[in-house]
Amino acid sequence: MKNKYLVIPLAALCGLLVSSVQAAPTISRLTPPSALFSFGDAKPPIIARFLPGQRFDLQATISPDAGAKIVGVKFIVNGVPLTGAVNLTGATVAGLPANTAVATQRAYSNTTPGVHILTVTTTDDKGVSASASGNFEIVALGTASGAKVKNIIFLIGDGMGIAHRTAARIMANGVSQGKALAPLAMDTFPITGILQTSSLNSIVTDSAPGASCYSTGNKQNNNQEGAFPDDTVDFFDNPRMEYLGEYLARTEGKSLGIVATSDVFDATPAAWAIHTSNRGAGTGIIDQYLDESTTTANLTVLLGGGRKWFLPATTAGSARANSSDYVLPAELATGWGVTAGALDPNRDVIAGFESKGFTYAANATQLKASAAGATKLLGLFALSNMNVALDKIDGRRGSGSVVKDFGFPDQPMLDEMTDAALAVLSKNPKGFVVMIEAASIDKQAHGMDSERWILDTLEFDRAVARARAFAAVNPDTLVIVTADHECAGVNIIGASTVTNASLAARANNPASGVVGLRDQVVGVYEAAGFPVYSMLADGYPATTNPNRKMLIGYAANSDRYEDWFSNPLPLRDSQQPFNGTAPLNTYPADPTKRDVTGGYFIAGQVPGSSAAHTASDIPLYAYGRGAVAFTGSYDNTDVFFKMMSGVLVGTSTTLSER
Repeated sequence: MKNKYLVIPLAALCGLLVSSVQAAPTISRLTPPSALFSFGDAKPPIIARFLPGQRFDLQATISPDAGAKIVGVKFIVNGVPLTGAVNLTGATVAGLPANTAVATQRAYSNTTPGVHILTVTTTDDKGVSASASGNFEIVALGTASGAKVKNIIFLIGDGMGIAHRTAARIMANGVSQGKALAPLAMDTFPITGILQTSSLNSIVTDSAPGASCYSTGNKQNNNQEGAFPDDTVDFFDNPRMEYLGEYLARTEGKSLGIVATSDVFDATPAAWAIHTSNRGAGTGIIDQYLDESTTTANLTVLLGGGRKWFLPATTAGSARANSSDYVLPAELATGWGVTAGALDPNRDVIAGFESKGFTYAANATQLKASAAGATKLLGLFALSNMNVALDKIDGRRGSGSVVKDFGFPDQPMLDEMTDAALAVLSKNPKGFVVMIEAASIDKQAHGMDSERWILDTLEFDRAVARARAFAAVNPDTLVIVTADHECAGVNIIGASTVTNASLAARANNPASGVVGLRDQVVGVYEAAGFPVYSMLADGYPATTNPNRKMLIGYAANSDRYEDWFSNPLPLRDSQQPFNGTAPLNTYPADPTKRDVTGGYFIAGQVPGSSAAHTASDIPLYAYGRGAVAFTGSYDNTDVFFKMMSGVLVGTSTTLSER
């Protein structure tokens, strides 16, 4: 008969007794992110990559067994324990076990090229330990063999895909017998690349990681910029990585410029200087420009909209509030050598910039007058986002009321802002980096306002021409033109087959519907012909409603009505402080509140009231010193390393294959 008692070896019994008393801590996050940690996959592509000496934070989220606490954490690289303080704080996101700790070591750097193994070891107060490993790469930039890049001009057409620029070329220059009659400025760039744009947590990026990939070399989560994700709810304590501007100010003494037609707190401009997990935290973002970027990144030029964040909360139109501000943890401020910040809604940030030597311009006239003599330049031309090119041009021609309704009739065009920025930045003999963004290509594509985003693309191309002209006389300059993502699935579907008068009659006839405004109007293939727009001396069309005009379709559209005419008013902008009062509250609220008379309703493919970004690849164009490195098809983070290779070691070097 078999023994009825279970015999357990002594060693196994000891292990069982220990495990029944206390389980090992669980390490649920290790930063920088890696496939090695997340999936046990050490093969390329390596997710987190850095320049030699580029600083970044190390962090782990660790959950002890019930009743235990984490008391010790050590970070180890390639088997060697790191010196320096490791800070332990409690995780604050919902859903984690009690006593979950976030362990952080700030501002680590490594100068040895290659893939490195990062290990975190941890011990709880019961003496039970655990460890986990990930990896990161220090990118080999090659050896010096050619002239270095001194200046970088990086132009971002936010949301600009292939079709956005094609539509701008057709409107500006026309097509005859199948050939474009003239190129856009960006068409003349000798080098073209194609970029993949996915973010750290989605195939479809938003503008924050879509832009900060260029300035940090790393993928980030949607809505985050200059920071990796973590397990706290604080918007400003996330693990940081050093920006291009910060690195070059620290190591090369270069200046940073940021120019945008959006509110300057917006995702793309902030993604070149600001460290936060919440792209919407406007008060803190603006304060970080002043308190950190002017020092750590040598921020010298900041131009755009967004005055509402700079005005004390007691001033009409201000948006400053404690809820979007920050006070940094002491360990972060100490580790990165920055000020901790304060909750200060009544701060006068314009005065703060002026106290640091910035000349302030409030409109186009002041900008033109001050740029030549300024050594630092702040320009804020609207309370929030600036008006778009179509409305600014109408205002200059005396035929539009939109800029007056918004209260800022004297706003500069993007090419004028570009000239001013380059005039100031070029005074630094050590060189500069400037990001110049046409923000409303994206914003108007979201609203499916075709003529507004086309004119913003034309405005952008005029800024591109100014950048190329600067590089032509400063041959140590690299100019990059690209986007952060594609917006709205834009494409050119054809052209109207009817005259403007006929189209107007249909748009004003409630019986038109699908037949009258689609089947009888939309000309495809040979029926599209070659639309003709008459351009005026200011570089913009005399009208965006010519006979047999170009027609635009959207693949990532929300619901809308369409009559193919240019919209006399833009959609309401919820970011404007006076959006809820007259006259701005009379503007159409969303794309289902305009063009309704003709009755042509187009059902959307995405929910909500806005077209969406897409995961489509985007074009890149390069001109000047080092441009040849940018040909081919590659990930958007590669752009950072290609640029920095040109600056740090010279333009004839090659990066290792990815």
